[in-house]
Amino acid sequence: METNRQKKIAGVLQKDLAEVLQHAAQDGMKGVIISVTKVNVTTDLSQAKVYLSVFPQLKREIILKGVKENAATIRYELAKRTRDQLRRMPELSFYIDDSLDYIENIDNALRGKNENPITNPDILDKRQKR
Repeated sequence: METNRQKKIAGVLQKDLAEVLQHAAQDGMKGVIISVTKVNVTTDLSQAKVYLSVFPQLKREIILKGVKENAATIRYELAKRTRDQLRRMPELSFYIDDSLDYIENIDNALRGKNENPITNPDILDKRQKR
C-alpha cells in the first residue's frame, strides 16, 4: 500500500512531468499529445515508474523510445522544477499505459464489433499455470 508521502511525491512528479513532456512535444512533434496517466514511487523513493499515454497511437513506440533515450535530460528538468519540494529525484522508468486500449477492446466486444469469445474460445489468451 502506498504511503501518503509516496502519493504526494507521485502527484508532484506527475504534474511536473506532464509539463516537461508537453513542452518537449510542442518543440519537436506537432500534433502529438503526451499525457502522464500514472506515477508509482517505491517506498524508499528512489524509483518512479511513469506511465504515458500517447496520441496518436501510431507514434507510441517512437515517442517511448525518445523519452527513454532522453530520460537523463527529463530527470534534470524535473529536478530543477521540484528542487523546493524534493530532496532527491527518483530514477525514472517509462512505460506505455495501455489501459485505454483495454477499455476500447471491452467496448468493441460489448458492441459486437469483435468476435464473440463465448462462441469462439480460441481467440482468448491461453492462461498460464502458476
